Amino acid sequence: MMMPDRAAALAAARALPDLPIDTDGPVFREPWEAHAFAMAVTLHARGLFTWPEWAAALADEISRAQTAGDADCGDTYYRHWLATLERLVAEKGVASAEALTRYRDAWDHAADRTPHGKPIELRPEDFAG
Repeated sequence: MMMPDRAAALAAARALPDLPIDTDGPVFREPWEAHAFAMAVTLHARGLFTWPEWAAALADEISRAQTAGDADCGDTYYRHWLATLERLVAEKGVASAEALTRYRDAWDHAADRTPHGKPIELRPEDFAG
């Protein structure tokens, strides 16, 4: 997946004040966090949601997680980001929650059989369960 351009990333950082950033822009602990960020920036650019809508949905997701026991130490921020992305995609009718679960499970299967450092490739058998 192509990362968003620097201007789009900085615009997102300005619109979302709780986004982990440094002087170069958003900060990610793992590659999947950058991919989740890029997907949200791309979907925003395509008009799926506004940044205020995103910020409200993300705040709601974080609040629900805290109520359920998330200690909010900063290491779960992008897990909330991903959950928010999945929720908005389902609510907007882009993909159903079932389809998202099916693909997440397929990625888990594909990752389990992929040697560390190699690209993960989905195969039809990954969807078999």
